[in-house]
Amino acid sequence: MIARKKALASVALFASAAFVLTACAAAEEEAAVEETTTAATEAAASTLSGTLIGAGASSQGSAQETWVAGFQIANPEVTVSYDPIGSGGGRETFQNGASSFAGSDRAFKVDEIAAGPFASCVEEAGIWEIPAYISPIAVIFSVEGVTSLNLDADTLAQIFTGEITNWTDAAITAQNDGVNLPDLAITAVHRSDDSGTTANFTDYLSKASEDFWVLGGENAGSFETWPAEWGGEGAQGTSGVVDTVTNGVGTIGYADASRAGNLGTVSVKVGEEYVPYSAEAAAAIVDASPAANAGERGDNDLAIELDRATEATGTYPIVLVSYLVGCNDYADDSVVELVKGYIGYIVSEEGQLAGQAAAGNAPISAALRTAAVAILEGLK
Repeated sequence: MIARKKALASVALFASAAFVLTACAAAEEEAAVEETTTAATEAAASTLSGTLIGAGASSQGSAQETWVAGFQIANPEVTVSYDPIGSGGGRETFQNGASSFAGSDRAFKVDEIAAGPFASCVEEAGIWEIPAYISPIAVIFSVEGVTSLNLDADTLAQIFTGEITNWTDAAITAQNDGVNLPDLAITAVHRSDDSGTTANFTDYLSKASEDFWVLGGENAGSFETWPAEWGGEGAQGTSGVVDTVTNGVGTIGYADASRAGNLGTVSVKVGEEYVPYSAEAAAAIVDASPAANAGERGDNDLAIELDRATEATGTYPIVLVSYLVGCNDYADDSVVELVKGYIGYIVSEEGQLAGQAAAGNAPISAALRTAAVAILEGLK
């Protein structure tokens, strides 16, 4: 019995010792992990500091607020400011040297680049342009009991020019078999103010419906101010258009897709298919479009000529594409790493998804991201 008690005591002592050793080992391992994590965090800590100034397109305003906040959290010694003064003001501010980058709802024209000057840049260094903000424009409508419609560009053109005035028109019903459309007048709602959204919507119709987008016997082209000759109902700003369509009966309009809400939306005919707006389809039209003025721009200029009449599968052609613009070689060397860091964050998957959550933009494709990163790596 005594021997058995001693044996049991030895086992207990051994178990206790083993527990202590295990606990110590666990504590040491936890401390090592913590030390490694701390070291990694310190190694990853930002070394950037300074102030970066940008200005330009108000279309990027909400996304820029999110990008600035995210970048400054990761880089607490950096201050980034973006003044949404509009595309023209942004281009002018950048050219005058009052900002290090610009946001613009269009790329610089070739003759504008040639004329210069770009005071922020080393002379003759040239500029880079990246289509970093892509926003699908939805065609929205309010018809009781109908949540989606298929329409081609010719039908949309005739609706917005006042040639098609009733929802039972054969041009509409032929594309929407099985949809119960009412005998109801159509009220086309447009922006009453000068608008980049209008410019992109009308650019789409001018190129995708050349025969029906007509004013005074000729193709109406694209414009920021809606022609009074076509009538319809005007509304101030995106909110005004959305509210007017929402509160109306038989209304149809166009607005940034992020604001479509519960309204009915149109799938646009592209080739032989009808494509609803989506982030992926909006990004796809950018990749499917050719370079603007091929051979006349620098290697770091990714300006595109949107192919609004494309028949490429899975593309949505009614989009607003806004650019970021900067110098290939900065006159002020102190801003180079800030530009690389901030624009790099914007075009990153993380940055694009953050912008999408805040502003509803369509994240750029992996191919476009790769091209943008290559440009940024070469800045000086």
